[in-house]
Amino acid sequence: MRNVLQTWTSAQVRAAEEPLLAAGVPLMERAAFALHVHTASVLRERRGTVAGARVVVLAGPGNNGGDALHAGALLARRGVEVHAVLTGSRVHEEGLAALQRAGGRVLRVDGSVDEATALVGGADLVLDGLLGIGSDGAGLRGTAGELVQAVLDRGRPFVVAVDVPSGLGVDDGRRDGTVLDADLTVTFGALKPGLLLPPGTHAAGRVELVDLGLDLPEAPAVVRLEPGDVADLWPVPTRDAHKYTRGVVGVVAGSRAYQGAAVLTTSAAVQAGVGMVRYLGDVGDVVVAAHPEVVVGHGRVQAWVFGPGVSPDDAGQRRRIGYAFEHVLEHGEAAVVDAGALELLPARVGPHAVLTPHAGELARILVQRGEDVDRAAVEADPLRWARRAHELTGATVLLKGPVTVVAGAQGAAYAQADAPAWLSTAGAGDVLAGLLGALLAGSVDAVHEDPSLAAALAATAALVHGRAAHRANPGGPISAQAVADALPGTIAELLGR
Repeated sequence: MRNVLQTWTSAQVRAAEEPLLAAGVPLMERAAFALHVHTASVLRERRGTVAGARVVVLAGPGNNGGDALHAGALLARRGVEVHAVLTGSRVHEEGLAALQRAGGRVLRVDGSVDEATALVGGADLVLDGLLGIGSDGAGLRGTAGELVQAVLDRGRPFVVAVDVPSGLGVDDGRRDGTVLDADLTVTFGALKPGLLLPPGTHAAGRVELVDLGLDLPEAPAVVRLEPGDVADLWPVPTRDAHKYTRGVVGVVAGSRAYQGAAVLTTSAAVQAGVGMVRYLGDVGDVVVAAHPEVVVGHGRVQAWVFGPGVSPDDAGQRRRIGYAFEHVLEHGEAAVVDAGALELLPARVGPHAVLTPHAGELARILVQRGEDVDRAAVEADPLRWARRAHELTGATVLLKGPVTVVAGAQGAAYAQADAPAWLSTAGAGDVLAGLLGALLAGSVDAVHEDPSLAAALAATAALVHGRAAHRANPGGPISAQAVADALPGTIAELLGR
């Protein structure tokens, strides 16, 4: 995978910085210079010129505050009117001295935040250096929290965050309190997981990475696939391929009450390019009418998709799901376990079974296994709970949401934000399930060789699903069937065909 975005935790970044700092490498100077360059670029874009702009630096006591103060000093030398607002008794003294030597002004907040709030309100841009990479997502507190809340109440200015938006969970994206959302985040050394993970990922705005030459661990904490990575993961047929080597997907979905789920799931599998789709259920006539290439009945299968549109009182479909689970457990066939099949999940499966719950469904899976958690808790810390579900079930977990989170074997973790908000529509999950089933069917042998590949394929499915939604009707409403219909063209584009 060539274009993937990789993140490392705050502890990993600190450990990678230590030998450079011990060797006297001026990391803060490098970071501050890059921060001032990005900030000047924004000012030029927004005002046409850098000189004459007004910038307020919100400086906390740590190194992020030092970065912001040093950057402020460089901006002041370029004719920017720079004010530093200090919200605590401690400050990075060298950074503060540099700013003052360059002509920057300093306001220490002692009591009322009104003056500081007014100062921020009159700025062209705010540099947020209040908290650093030690932030745990509990939000800004004390004077800093009071000031930021007052600023937000008046209307947030344009904000450039130093490393991470203050108050955001650096390693998990949590935002349990006041957070100063950014329009641009300039992050140093490595991307941090909280910049990609929900619910905080949208707090970062556009993210720019400044390379500091860190020697980082080989295994990243959280990954986001980019469109250029799809070609490395998609099972493209060779010249000697036939339908069985391409993969066969078995689908147990829908009912007379929910016929559309069967049609959408099989449609996505067909249009994702799998070798064959088999359908098991009571609406085979409807499925074949929509897609005559679908085969109704039992037979050879490499991967299953079961659960879409299956209600708790559908005894026939539940028996078929039980039959499919036996094959998953005994013969190693891959599976996408969705919707009505999630409550039928055996105690343990392997990573070749991919669960596709939303937050409420994941909470129910966890509660059934003794965890004290609800939907709100899952939404507040989705990677933690997706990983916990993987630990308890053995399955790869794709947690659906505005940002899709995947947790799998060998610590694999992905966060995909590829879909438009329009994709939150009925049937979209059925399309994702069928698409993922096609991917697994074409790659099941490789998944057994490398169980972490199931998570990468799940993230790939989320990426393609989102891109197909954009393609179906750019910038406007879409239907689930339109997304399925857009799959062939989307896949061809991503493969460069």
